[in-house]
Amino acid sequence: MSKVYNFSAGPSVFPKSVLEKAQQELLDWQDSGMSVMEMSHRGKHFSIIADALESDLRSLMAIPNNYKVLFLQGGASAQFSLIPQNLLNGKTKACYLNTGAWSEKAISDAKTYCDVVVSASSEDTNFTSIPDASTWLLDERAAYFHYTSNETIHGVEFSEIPDAKGLSLVSDMSSNILSRKIDVSQYGLIYAGTQKNMGPAGVTLVIVRDDLIGYASQTTPAVFDYAEQAKSQSMLNTPATYNWYLVGLILKWLKAQGGVEAIEQLNIAKAARLYKAIDQSTLYSNPVVVSCRSRMNVPFILADESLDKQFLASAEANGLYELKGHRTVGGMRASIYNAMPEAGVLTLIDFMAEFERTH
Repeated sequence: MSKVYNFSAGPSVFPKSVLEKAQQELLDWQDSGMSVMEMSHRGKHFSIIADALESDLRSLMAIPNNYKVLFLQGGASAQFSLIPQNLLNGKTKACYLNTGAWSEKAISDAKTYCDVVVSASSEDTNFTSIPDASTWLLDERAAYFHYTSNETIHGVEFSEIPDAKGLSLVSDMSSNILSRKIDVSQYGLIYAGTQKNMGPAGVTLVIVRDDLIGYASQTTPAVFDYAEQAKSQSMLNTPATYNWYLVGLILKWLKAQGGVEAIEQLNIAKAARLYKAIDQSTLYSNPVVVSCRSRMNVPFILADESLDKQFLASAEANGLYELKGHRTVGGMRASIYNAMPEAGVLTLIDFMAEFERTH
């Protein structure tokens, strides 16, 4: 089959060179005589992979020394419950911004463990905007302030780091981590599932400041206690070893592209081209307030909904896959993560123009 462009929101597209490297090393990793998936996570060979994984991530994100880097399991969704269990430290409140479907899920799960203060919500705009910061309610008695930096489903992204007003800032960065430069030192905790911008499903990244760990509730299992996992270099239980290896390959690929700063410029250009094509069209439209538009996930709707199925079928026939919008939103969605080449975006734009011309 000829090459297709995969616009899936996750699991998502891999760089071709990374897939080729994994294929090359599948049976024998660097003359070890073993596949990575066969290696003991305690062995000397896998230790090299694990050490490089953390070192490369620290380098790419400029992670300060007073932060622990954990590679866990359970997906970012598990962290919706694990964050309050680890960070409340005797407090009974936590503040959350509600800017979309993933914020809502985080809020719902946190309510099991604490009183959630919804600092602001954009539900009244169908999650097409971010509430003005002047309207946010931040309770100084809260343990932390949580926000979702990029809402995958609704296509809303924060362009700046929110002011937490002295609270520890916590962010779900599952769908835009490593796509733009950030100052890690402004956060108490960052977490992300890797299946969108960092590799395959099965690894959950947690970057947490040292002073926030060691206070897990007594009912928190050791495997979900950040302090215990930090002591064990994320190997309190057997980690997803092959997935760690694949994430490591992605990080090395990103370094070869020039790092986060270089990939951010490419992401800006890709998103700008696609939004321009949508805005200049009479068939397509994007519902998100311009200042809040995501660089990673671009939803768009057709003026005539009856054309949706034909659009998707024609797109696939032209090698453009996974463009159907989330079931709760409808329409279309193009996810253009780091690994989506510019050629893929340009091909999509050309197809959209031709579809509009003929319909």
